[in-house]
Amino acid sequence: MSDLNNSVIFPKGNKMPEPFSKNFIGQAYLHMLVPGDKEFNCPIGNVTFEPGCRNNWHKHLGGQILLVTGGRGWYQEEGETARELKAGDVVKIPANVKHWHGAARDSWFVHLSVETNSQAGPAEWLEPVADDEYNKLK
Repeated sequence: MSDLNNSVIFPKGNKMPEPFSKNFIGQAYLHMLVPGDKEFNCPIGNVTFEPGCRNNWHKHLGGQILLVTGGRGWYQEEGETARELKAGDVVKIPANVKHWHGAARDSWFVHLSVETNSQAGPAEWLEPVADDEYNKLK
């Protein structure tokens, strides 16, 4: 199992707060680096996933960028094959694209979540990723 301490750049933060934690299977942590205020209009959070943790399918009305800083995880868009992610990977997610991301079963996973065009509105949270689909990923 990957050691989180070997991949920490930004603080892990606290357990994912409500109402967001209900949109995750497993435990995730959040440390906001840039608040989602009107001054910057581009919230950036350091998100840490325990092994096996993933978020539900969701869409960002203004898009999202993931900057992977540690561990190993997965990203999948609806209708596409899941893509393995590791430190240094960048994922550009256009507005309104249904997707999910999270840790591999045997590794912590850490990324910066950059919400682009956040004035378009908050994320739209959808159904959980099915266990049988997630468990197929190696």
